[in-house]
Amino acid sequence: MTKQIDSYKKSLFEATANLMGGYPMMFVAGIIILPLSANWIKEDPLVANITITGVYASINFTRSFLLRRLFAKYELHDNLIKLVKNLVRK
Repeated sequence: MTKQIDSYKKSLFEATANLMGGYPMMFVAGIIILPLSANWIKEDPLVANITITGVYASINFTRSFLLRRLFAKYELHDNLIKLVKNLVRK
């Protein structure tokens, strides 16, 4: 079994897609999480920050994992148009 190495272009495209998907998600998460935890941060900043960071990390991990699986499923290399076409066909 041969191991395929990701190309620089594929890695760059995937990282860009990850960023473009992650920024809006983290923005919305911040709008929801931060106001809800404002008092908690004042009362117990260490535990609050650890928990909030854990929530952000969990969201990021899930998004990254699902996006990676999407790239693998559709055998994407560097073409966003190919991704959209494959999703529309389904």
